[in-house]
This record gives sequence, structure tokens and C-alpha cells, in this order.
Amino acid sequence: MYTVTAILIVIASILLTLVVLVQNSKGGGLAANFATGNTTFGVRQTADFLEKATWTLAIAILVLCLLGTTFISTGRNKKNSNLEQRLEQTQQPAGLPQFPSGTEDTKPLPPTE
Repeated sequence: MYTVTAILIVIASILLTLVVLVQNSKGGGLAANFATGNTTFGVRQTADFLEKATWTLAIAILVLCLLGTTFISTGRNKKNSNLEQRLEQTQQPAGLPQFPSGTEDTKPLPPTE
């Protein structure tokens, strides 16, 4: 399912790129090709459509990214990787301080002067 979500994100990203490139910040772009303002799909309607398409695609990408994170397998159900096992089995060299791992009971430190 993650692959499908990733493909949808790529498609939405390409479409968003095309919609943004069609727009012109000065009011030109695709909307400038229409000379009359009273046509059914005129200058204002084109600008409104492109703005709505931009917001829709941006929100769709955000939702798909959030949805995609739910489908990523973390691998916690499987055994630890070889590297994690070796790290857990290694011992610290002598002379280094032993830090608590967070699983032991922690005691407050004595006050220092």
C-alpha cells in the first residue's frame, strides 16, 4: 500500500508543478490568453480554477504524505537487525562512565557544592 501512496504523491507533485508553471504571478499565464472577460471560462474563471487546483493538489500531497507514513513498516515486529544485535552485545571499555539505559530505577544525584 505504501507503493501506491508513493506513486500518488509523485503524480500529484508533477501535476502541482505543471499548474504552478502555468500560472503567472502578474496575472498573465494561461489566463492572459483569453481576451474577453465575459466568456464562460474566461480570465477570472481560469485564475480561480488554477488557484483551486493548486490548493487542492497541495492539500492532497500533505494528506498522502501523512497517510504514507502509516504504511511504512518499521520492522519492530521482526527480530532486530544484525547491527542492533551487535550494538546490544558490545560492552563498554573499562574506564568509561556507565550511563543508565533508562530501564533501571533512577535515583536523584546528591547535591554538589
